[in-house]
Amino acid sequence: MITVTGLTKTYGLQTLFENVSFTVGTGERVGLVGRNGSGKTTLFRLFLGEEEYDSGSIHISKNYTIGHLSQHISFTRGTVLKEACINLKADEDGSDTTYRAKEILLGLGFSQSDFNRSPMELSGGYQIRLNLARLLASEPEMLLLDEPTNYLDILSVRWLTRFLCGWKHELVLITHDRIFMDSVTTHTMVIHRFKLRKMEGPTDKLYQQILQDEEVYEQARIHEEKKRKEIEQFINRFRAQATKARSVQSKIKLLGKKERRVKLSEERNLDFEFRSAPFHGKWFLDAKSLSFSFDPAGPPLINSLSLSIGKKDRIGIIGKNGKGKTTLLNLLAGEMGPTAGSIIPHENLKLGYFGQTNIDRLNPLNTVEEEIGSVFHDGSYGAIRTMCGIMMFDGDRALKKISVLSGGEKSRVLLGKMLVSPANLLLLDEPTNHLDMESIDSLVEAIEAFNGAVLIATHSELILHALVTKLIVFDRGEVSVFEGSYQDFLDRIGWETEDIGDKASVQEGVGKGKGIEKKELRRLKADIITDRSRVCAPLKERINSLENRIIRIEKQMEDENRTLLKASQDGDSKTIVALSMSIHNAKKEIDAAFEELEIASTEHYERAEEFEERLKELDRMDL
Repeated sequence: MITVTGLTKTYGLQTLFENVSFTVGTGERVGLVGRNGSGKTTLFRLFLGEEEYDSGSIHISKNYTIGHLSQHISFTRGTVLKEACINLKADEDGSDTTYRAKEILLGLGFSQSDFNRSPMELSGGYQIRLNLARLLASEPEMLLLDEPTNYLDILSVRWLTRFLCGWKHELVLITHDRIFMDSVTTHTMVIHRFKLRKMEGPTDKLYQQILQDEEVYEQARIHEEKKRKEIEQFINRFRAQATKARSVQSKIKLLGKKERRVKLSEERNLDFEFRSAPFHGKWFLDAKSLSFSFDPAGPPLINSLSLSIGKKDRIGIIGKNGKGKTTLLNLLAGEMGPTAGSIIPHENLKLGYFGQTNIDRLNPLNTVEEEIGSVFHDGSYGAIRTMCGIMMFDGDRALKKISVLSGGEKSRVLLGKMLVSPANLLLLDEPTNHLDMESIDSLVEAIEAFNGAVLIATHSELILHALVTKLIVFDRGEVSVFEGSYQDFLDRIGWETEDIGDKASVQEGVGKGKGIEKKELRRLKADIITDRSRVCAPLKERINSLENRIIRIEKQMEDENRTLLKASQDGDSKTIVALSMSIHNAKKEIDAAFEELEIASTEHYERAEEFEERLKELDRMDL
């Protein structure tokens, strides 16, 4: 347990937080949020004694162990498994406990063949994963995790979510992945306007409360300012009158005692939109029987993939790291050539490509404004500076050299270069890395509003659930196209490694769900979804047909009413009779169509609710 009282931390003239107090209680899993640079990582360093605070106190219970995810690589054991077991706590009965480390390693994406490898043979990303495995296996009383998903793929994130939901000790988590945080934590704590606030519940609940409180504060400030002006006017008006001297002095004292509320500064967000290039055609590009391999003698990384990208497509590319997601984007962008097959772009295709390797192509000697200006050929100097400001490089920040920027700042520069370059197809490779939650929300809104197609490789389930309508899936040793949402994919197919890792049955004692395997539950869900489509789709088509029919008849009636009015003015009795009869019949037809529409809509609602309830029943089994 940690208790913080009156804590203040500054760097020179910059205040991170001032006079903050809070506790992390027994069994609490706390999500720590706040803008980039607000002091989240610094707070971790204060907990660990790696930095000193200016005032206040941090009380940590005696013999209380704190473990944190270090980005520093330091291995002392000869194998991956031995390194993961280095701080493993022994069971009281002395039995073998390496199974815990093995389970964690497998969950974080290691294979059994990796167990006997030297840690120094691993890639940098997998060395960080090994650090995380070693930390989780050590089971400290408090776990400090700073962006633990940065080097994880979607499957490892899903495993880590399940693991941390069962964490019995304390946890403080920093992450930009809102779904991951809200799935894991019991409380949310925010650093906001140099203060720290903690609340039970998810991030949205806390942010809504802050928004509500600041609205109340602003209303009170405006009311008090109005009263202050009235008092000042009274003082100025009667200052010279002896009969009002006592009242004037009383008012002056009142103003002196009353602390003036300061207008809250506006919190800056990334607020942008992608520039859409015009496009006239059906498909942006066609990929036919696309294959690629780095090793001609080995199995292909991508084998016989066919894909057409059309208007307004939102396609997610998902799979474990190293399976070919970035390679596919490079192929589609024309930065690499396929081993076999073809990619045929439309002649009017305008491509915008955001990739992690593209960040390395920024000129380190350029300033931010020079780098954005290098591609903003039709923009004035003022327009370039405006774009710098949108990317949160206002004023002198736009004159910073690329070489001194953080990874997150470089990502914003690359994003700014994309925004000034009109495109009709966006290829985005992990665009949320280094962005905070507010910036990710802005990115989602910009993608939704973009009048073109988007392919996005991401491990963020928030992005996948919010945006995509089609998937390119790297799983089960192959790459395939899945027509449907990410939730449809989870319901109908799911991930191979999660199938393998599932227990023989779901948790004991869950009513009807007892003894049903998760693969069987998934199959049942897929059957229900198929039945729902078979039953509800024709009803939906009928509803759309009736709505279009009503619109068509109403438009016809409008035209006939205008003609009838003219015929009445002209005294054309023959036309008047014919149109009156036609309008009368049209009204009867509309009434009949509305009756059919009501019946079809009611049936569609009832049947959809029935299928939804059946799916919820399966979800209750899958606990």
